[in-house]
Parts: sequence; C-alpha cells; structure tokens
Amino acid sequence: MLKTASGDHNFSVEVATTNQERALGLMFRRELPENAGMLFLYDQPQPAAMWMKNTIIPLDMIFIAAGGKVHRIVSHTVPHSTEAIASEGDVVAVLELNAGQADKMALRIGDKVVYPGLAE
Repeated sequence: MLKTASGDHNFSVEVATTNQERALGLMFRRELPENAGMLFLYDQPQPAAMWMKNTIIPLDMIFIAAGGKVHRIVSHTVPHSTEAIASEGDVVAVLELNAGQADKMALRIGDKVVYPGLAE
C-alpha cells in the first residue's frame, strides 16, 4: 500500500527477491493490470539501477529507502531503453507500476510504502 496526501492506494504486487527474479523483472510482458506491479526487494540498503531493455510496458519506478519512505520517483520510463535509471542513493526496494500511476495518486518523495519488511 502507498500512503499519500490523496489517500491510501493498494496494489497487487509480485515480489522479486532473488537475483534471477530481479534480473527478469517485468521484461517481455505485454500488459500489466492497472493496480498491479512488481516490488524488487534487497537484503541491505544499496544503490540500485534499472533499465528497460526488453521491457515492453512503460513504467513508473519508485525507489524506496529504509523505513518504506519514497526516495525517488521516475515516471513514464521508455520501453526498450538501455539507459540506466539510478536510485541516486541507498534503497531497500524498487516498486514498478504502470506508467502514470505515480501522477494519478499524487505520489511524492517522502510518502510511505507499507509492505512487510520495509518497516523501520
């Protein structure tokens, strides 16, 4: 769940916890239900970088710092791009949603992502 000034927003997420799951991510998928996404979890806070190679769906990437705080938001990523999208700091997770979802819920840096394991 994301807690924003516009209210609470629930998503059904697949969770990627292994290097193999994180490497595959949402590549090759042709669609993603509106309230679905993928949550990439890391064992320790660390810099993270993602790219869109082989990803067909435009996405919003939400980089999450310790405690579940939104650290960085990158909206409307470009499908098939090999440009690295960096967290610009240590994060414990990255949430990928359909492009436009962050704007739709007025997500801002500092908002809260509630998921087991992200609590302080």
